[in-house]
Amino acid sequence: MPTALPPPPLLLTVPETMALLKVGRHAIYNLIRSKRLPSLTIGRSRRIPADAVRRLIDTELEAAA
Repeated sequence: MPTALPPPPLLLTVPETMALLKVGRHAIYNLIRSKRLPSLTIGRSRRIPADAVRRLIDTELEAAA
């Protein structure tokens, strides 16, 4: 019997976000600094909500149209 796929992660690391957007670390931190990509810090780790990445993509697509 096939097993169900695990749910997608709620929070992404900076390297995971870099891989999704195919950009470098500097670009991700620029997006965070400019408040275009929300993030939170847990301990010493920066995390980016997965839905915030989707919103960023949608916003950028709308602006480009």
